[in-house]
Amino acid sequence: QLARFGLDIADLQLWLNAATGGETAGMIFEGDRRFKIVVRYADDIRNELTQLETIPIVTPSGEHVPISELATLAFKEVPSQISRENGKRSIVVTANVRDRDIGTFVEEAQVRINDEVDLPAGYWLDYGGTFEQLESASQRLTIVVPVTLFVILTMLVIAFGSIRDALIIFTGIPLALTGGVMSLWLRDMPLSISASVGFIALSGIAVLNGLVMLSFIKQRLLKTGELVNSIVEGALIRLRPVLMTALVASLGFVPMALNTGIGAEVQRPLATVVIGGIISSTLLTLVVLPVLYRLVHSKGDQ
Repeated sequence: QLARFGLDIADLQLWLNAATGGETAGMIFEGDRRFKIVVRYADDIRNELTQLETIPIVTPSGEHVPISELATLAFKEVPSQISRENGKRSIVVTANVRDRDIGTFVEEAQVRINDEVDLPAGYWLDYGGTFEQLESASQRLTIVVPVTLFVILTMLVIAFGSIRDALIIFTGIPLALTGGVMSLWLRDMPLSISASVGFIALSGIAVLNGLVMLSFIKQRLLKTGELVNSIVEGALIRLRPVLMTALVASLGFVPMALNTGIGAEVQRPLATVVIGGIISSTLLTLVVLPVLYRLVHSKGDQ
């Protein structure tokens, strides 16, 4: 129809835009201020399709033709915008996950989508945002954690000159991790990236507690030559320094563990892991480490 009258879609859109949105007809100057003069149809015409269809369009030949003879007007839902990623059309669906682990949430969503949604050919799903960052951080942690533990063990071996003593101190790490896991469970918190970082920090603190005690036990053993007395004296005399170290570290993380403001989702898991791990590591180190040292060195030092 448009071609019959020498018009195209752009011409029709210009007329409709002028009719509904308005067309600048001039300017009004008031001192240093300028105001546009916008001309458009009245509201009762612009808001009714039947009225818009009566608007005449001037053809190149000078003929006036109503819009109803050129096109059919109707309301239709269309995308407000077309998003693209890597040159391909994309639709972004966002969600805020609360009171649960984002990893398990995405796993459940993937299962339900696979079971209940049939994607047409050429369509696929990508999970981004915080989950994508979580996946990337988890991959890095699989490298960082083993390297960190290996470095700690190597430094202990160098410091003591004995793989046995280094492994005895190294047992403080699983003892500390036990408390960190229990603290997360008691506070109903998921294992997040910040909690994983807390476990890494906890490893160093746990080793420090064992290092303080075992160093003194070895000094007493070299001085007296009595294994049992050296272990007992080391455990008793180094009780206060170990407790003070644990108390100071724990109290320093209490504000973070109780935080409810901005950044709480990062601070609370980290602080919870460290506090719980320090408590369990301290209590178990004071009992387990002397016993292990007695068992490992009993035959060689008696």
